[in-house]
Amino acid sequence: MSQLKKTALNDSHRKLGGRMIDFGGWDMPVQYPAGTIEEHMAVRAAVGLFDVSHMGEIEIRGPQALKLVQRLTTNDAGKLDDGQAQYSALTYPEGTFVDDILVHRFAPDHYLLCVNASNSDKDFAWIDGHAVDYDAESTNVSANYTQLAIQGPKALETLQPLTGVPLGEIKYYWFARGDVDGVPAIIARTGYTGEDGFEIYFDPNESDRVWNKILESGEPRGILPCGLAARNTLRLEAKMALYGNDIDSATTVLEADLGWICKLNKGDFIGRDRLLQQKEEGLTRKLVGFEMTDKGVARDHYPIFIDDREAGVVTSGSFAPYLKKNIGLAYLPIEHTGVGTAFEVDVRGRRLAAQVVRTPFYKRSK
Repeated sequence: MSQLKKTALNDSHRKLGGRMIDFGGWDMPVQYPAGTIEEHMAVRAAVGLFDVSHMGEIEIRGPQALKLVQRLTTNDAGKLDDGQAQYSALTYPEGTFVDDILVHRFAPDHYLLCVNASNSDKDFAWIDGHAVDYDAESTNVSANYTQLAIQGPKALETLQPLTGVPLGEIKYYWFARGDVDGVPAIIARTGYTGEDGFEIYFDPNESDRVWNKILESGEPRGILPCGLAARNTLRLEAKMALYGNDIDSATTVLEADLGWICKLNKGDFIGRDRLLQQKEEGLTRKLVGFEMTDKGVARDHYPIFIDDREAGVVTSGSFAPYLKKNIGLAYLPIEHTGVGTAFEVDVRGRRLAAQVVRTPFYKRSK
C-alpha cells in the first residue's frame, strides 16, 4: 500500500482534531470537531479557512507560452491581462475533460495553472507532451506552494491585517503579489465555495505560521477551520463542478453546462472540432441541478428513473446546509432538462420524487 501524501499542515489538522481521510492519495481533514454544517454556515455567514495544498500548480513559461495555453484550454487566455485569472478546461480531442483548471497570467510569457489534486501528474504529462511543439516550457511546481483558501463575507477583514496589499482593490478573478505576515505570497480573489474570498499561495515552510495567524485574526470574526466535507457542500450549493463526479474524460464541456468557458471562436484548440460538431448537432444530454420533492437525500451514484426507465445517476448529491434542502446534480436526456421536469431517484430501494431547478442553487448577494 502506497504512503499517503501529506500537506505541510498535516500536524496542525491533527492538533485541531481534524478527522483525516484518504482523499485522492492525500491525508486530508474531512471535518473538524465543530462539524460539517457549522463549518459550512461559518463560510456563508462569516469566514472559513481551508488547507487546499493538495491542489497542483503547473507553470508555463516562454515566448510561446500563450500559444501553448490557447492550444490546451477551452477558454480564451488571450483576453487575460497581467494579474488576471480565468476558469477553464484542459480537453481531449473528444472535447471531454482532462481536468478543469484555473489559469493565472503573470506576464505574456508566464502562466500558472492550478489543477485538481488527483490529476496533477496526469495533467502535467498532458501539458508537457504538447509543450514540445512550442517555444515554451512547463514545470510542475506543486511542491513549491502551500495553498490556503480564506472564504466568506468576512474573508477580506480577516486577511487584511496580515498584508499591506489593499485587498479591496483586487477584483474577482484577479490576483496580486504581496506579503502575508511577512511571507511572500500570491493573493488571488478566487474560491470554490460560492462566497467572496481569497486563495493564497506561498512557501510550504511557512505553512504553520501563516495558518495560525489567519485563525488568530479571524477568531473575533467567527472563523472556523474547514474540511473537505464543507468544501463539497459549499461548492455544490454554488453548482461548481467536481472532477471525477460531475465532469470527467467521458463528459464534454458543453454537456457539463460550461459553454461559457468554451470559446469556439478563439482559434483552434484540442477538442474544438468535436465541441463545434456537438453544438451544431445539438446535445443529447446535459448536467442539471435538482431538488428532492420527497423527503430523502440523493447521494452520489444513486440511479435516476424517468417514466420507469433508468435515465442516469446522481453525480453529486447532498443535504444543503444553508438552503436546508436536499439537492443534487445529474446528467439527464436533453428532452428532460427543462426547469420543473419531474423524475425519481432510487434512494436505497425507494423511488423518491425530484425535479429540475434553476442553478446555481445558491448565489451570494453582491
